[in-house]
Amino acid sequence: MVTKTKMAKKEEVNHEWYVIDAADKILGRAATKIAVLLNGKDRVDYTPHVDNGAGVIVLNCGKIKVTGKKNEQKTYERFSGYPGGLRRTTYDKMLVEDPKYILRHAVKGMLPKNKLGTLMLRRLKLYVGAEHPHTAQCPKEKKV
Repeated sequence: MVTKTKMAKKEEVNHEWYVIDAADKILGRAATKIAVLLNGKDRVDYTPHVDNGAGVIVLNCGKIKVTGKKNEQKTYERFSGYPGGLRRTTYDKMLVEDPKYILRHAVKGMLPKNKLGTLMLRRLKLYVGAEHPHTAQCPKEKKV
């Protein structure tokens, strides 16, 4: 007997929402769990060409940690396009200036580099504090 593989359709997808507390979590390990949830790879009906992942709300982005000497050695680069326009910022400075960027940058690198990846990243909501305005989505607690 041959069984057919269930392929999700865009119209049938129901995006669940999860709340993750990133306080005292390791950056890379938290980012991989978040990327798996956004991608939908934890679901039974995972379909590569359909955006059937969940929405993720991350709290306490400013309290995320890295191991070893990455505090001083890890850098984030941006380039203006002009000669001499390369700017480097260390992890410590970025944690003070824009702590949400650190986690968004890590998760974005783990998502597909196409339109689906852009849609998935839109469902990532990051907050520096422990409060969020997404009670209407009825998010569930998720351990990372």
